[in-house]
Amino acid sequence: MQIFVTGASGWIGSHAVDELLADGHTVTALARSDASASALEAKGIRVQWGDLDDLAGIARGAEAAEAVLHLANKHDFANQAASNAAERGAVQTIGDVLAGSDRPFLLASGVAGLIQSRTSTEDDPSAAHGPDSPRGGAENLALEFVERGVHTVILRFAPTVHGARDHGFISVITAAAREHGVSAYPGDGTNRWAAVHVSDAARLVALGLAKAPAGARLHAVAEQGVPSREIAEAIGRALDVPVASIAPDDVVEHFGWIGGFFGMDLAATSTATQRLLGWTPTGPTLVEDIDAGAYTQP
Repeated sequence: MQIFVTGASGWIGSHAVDELLADGHTVTALARSDASASALEAKGIRVQWGDLDDLAGIARGAEAAEAVLHLANKHDFANQAASNAAERGAVQTIGDVLAGSDRPFLLASGVAGLIQSRTSTEDDPSAAHGPDSPRGGAENLALEFVERGVHTVILRFAPTVHGARDHGFISVITAAAREHGVSAYPGDGTNRWAAVHVSDAARLVALGLAKAPAGARLHAVAEQGVPSREIAEAIGRALDVPVASIAPDDVVEHFGWIGGFFGMDLAATSTATQRLLGWTPTGPTLVEDIDAGAYTQP
């Protein structure tokens, strides 16, 4: 199958395209820098130059593909409106191109933003609707295209997709511990983060392409919820710094922008996903990765 991928040089995307190539697919990927293009070409991936603001280019990539995997996101937390607008524009463009074709459209989303009063499941709908909502309401927008003949599959990733060389949320929290000389957790540290190793997340992407029905919401979650105190304790061991609680009102001041996320309870299950796809996570746990130095090695 010929697959057009956005975000193929990113953390999840770089591992996901390896799985797609191993399954015998051919990949064309969006790239916006020489470094990304070189890394993609080294894997045998055809490069299409452009970024998320190049909607005409995204449309061309989707038109030529038998399936589209959209993993890119600006992740500009200083200008969330711009990130949301770009995400919605890309999803609208891809959906319009694929309408009536029954071609697969796999979209990256997250369990963050789902219900926090309990462990969320695949049956929980996203509450984000409309262009001004988180991620531009892209998940719900993509699902609307099912009725227009698009084989939409939602990939909801855990808040931490961890592993060596990850520069995501856990690396930011680790940097805060290094800066302050203390590994902190919010309040009593009982709020939880779902987690998945990047190798397991990448395999789920490939299985979702091969097996998931239109309209499916898949959870890339291996651990339902790791308490923030356990995360902080592991970081403390890795950096050899003390561990302490931070009052909830001081979390953002201590951690910066990531504090708004680290104080949330983001537990989720993947029971339905595992049953549907025959997917069994086998990678190391988040704490095992931290203890092994994944976030302290150069």
